Amino acid sequence: MKKKFIDPLIKRKANLTKNVQFFKKSIPLPSVIEISESGTCNRVCSFCPRSAPDFPDIKEFISEDLIVKLSKELSNYDYSGIFLFSGFVEPMLDKNIYNLINIVRNNLPKAKIEMVTNGDVLDTQRAKQLFSSGLSTLLVSIYDGKKEADEMEKLLRDCDLTDEQFKVRHRYLPESDSFGITLSNRAGMMEKAEYVIPSLKEPMKKPCYYPHYTFFMDYTGEVLVCSHDWGKKLVVGNLKNESFIDIWMSKKFSFARKNLFKANRNFAPCDKCDVTGTYMGGDHARAWQEVK
Repeated sequence: MKKKFIDPLIKRKANLTKNVQFFKKSIPLPSVIEISESGTCNRVCSFCPRSAPDFPDIKEFISEDLIVKLSKELSNYDYSGIFLFSGFVEPMLDKNIYNLINIVRNNLPKAKIEMVTNGDVLDTQRAKQLFSSGLSTLLVSIYDGKKEADEMEKLLRDCDLTDEQFKVRHRYLPESDSFGITLSNRAGMMEKAEYVIPSLKEPMKKPCYYPHYTFFMDYTGEVLVCSHDWGKKLVVGNLKNESFIDIWMSKKFSFARKNLFKANRNFAPCDKCDVTGTYMGGDHARAWQEVK
């Protein structure tokens, strides 16, 4: 059996999410707030659901009001976890991205603000502007080759960034090396992709901790059960008409946590998903078991 490629940066993220923040002393807050802040990307990778012929590319972007609302509500809890611009899209296509980062930084001075980008539109001026706006760390995924990866490394070092402020991710490796990413079937959304990964016929009987430590919001305000739910099969709330804490404590989120902790994946989208889901978040999952 082929050994599964594991992104070396998973260990970094696991370390960053170890410390659990609590609300009312016993309720774990998410260690990752992830924002998928548009409906579009400038690339179509073979191992991404966007390579499916019917996957929609929607050139709409998150409203500033949603970022203001979320970050202000998180400020009530003195939030100090990761606020991540990533998701199903390319964040640097949003011309308002610098302002969004600045809003989050002003409202959440202790947060680690991070971004995942393919770096296609990145240059020295834009990189510096990201950090002057309040970004903590830039994670750049390079899809073309080692030459482009080396050039990106030099560009970011020339901006006087430290090793903690940026990471270049090598996503151009051959199929035999899983393209340099931890491949998954994206909760059943890779059946029509260029690089087909089948949906599971039977749910895995393994726990998953994603909903215990991650709050994933799409640009529409919809909050999904996790960042692998590309098909939006389990929407647990919408920040447009609900508060952060009400969504985080909602019945749908609670249902997912309780079942996934017990290794019960017999509900969509988890029944089709092949993600291990236990590389991080164990402390959060155990803390949730104490919540009444």
